[in-house]
Amino acid sequence: MKHFIRLTDLQSSKLYEIFHIADEINNGKYSGFLNGKSVTLFFPASSIRTRVTFEKGIHLLGGHPILFPTESLDKKEAIRDVCGYLNNWVDLLIVRHKDIHLMELLAQYSKVPVINAMTDINHPCEILSDLYALSKIRTDFTKDKYLFCGKSGNIGLAWKEASQVMGFELSQCCAAGYEMANVTIYHDIKTAVRGKDIICTDSLPADALNDFKNCQVTKEVMDLANKNAILNPCPPFYRGEEVSDDVINSDYFAGYDFKKSLLVVQQAVMIWCMVG
Repeated sequence: MKHFIRLTDLQSSKLYEIFHIADEINNGKYSGFLNGKSVTLFFPASSIRTRVTFEKGIHLLGGHPILFPTESLDKKEAIRDVCGYLNNWVDLLIVRHKDIHLMELLAQYSKVPVINAMTDINHPCEILSDLYALSKIRTDFTKDKYLFCGKSGNIGLAWKEASQVMGFELSQCCAAGYEMANVTIYHDIKTAVRGKDIICTDSLPADALNDFKNCQVTKEVMDLANKNAILNPCPPFYRGEEVSDDVINSDYFAGYDFKKSLLVVQQAVMIWCMVG
């Protein structure tokens, strides 16, 4: 049994194990892996892509998903007591909650694997899925140079976790005051994008839009990046804010098909956590 909380909890070899399981799923292995097993999910009502792919992934593996709102974990009852009961009936916990420390408490007291489906400081399944998708279309995604455009938050920090584990170069383009620690920082997108291969974005809070006016990714900006560069915006993205309409409609945009990997990678994470 293994938990999946932070990418930095794992060595790169373990992430490649998950990639291998995803390949095996695509080749028809693991059918019925969750037959007779129950998976409890804690998700907010606003979740779309992550919840759909986890629930469908559980169903395709033969499992039974049991869904609760995230607020169920914010009641007065101690987490160790919640786990004490769930340990009797549940085979896997998948949790989306803003506080990673609560998730770590769950992992401490749970006798079944706990998977992080997003916190305020990271989003490991999302970024692992992106890396898997990139591994299928790039010669060596670890040799590409990555630029994250956005504020320090769960998406940027998850890309930072990934860079630390996989060893690729990551820099950030943001307005002053929104920087991540210990990465190369740019405050102008036309400077930042030069020499980069993979450009990633995150949506911006309304009160930060004016601050980021020099960081919007447009088609003109992408033309300054390396040949065959890819734009990989984290959904939900907003045309006219962190990305322009013309760049989303261009060949630079990784596209909706890019996110198909989220289903199989999340299935692979579940299997990896439960095997051995």
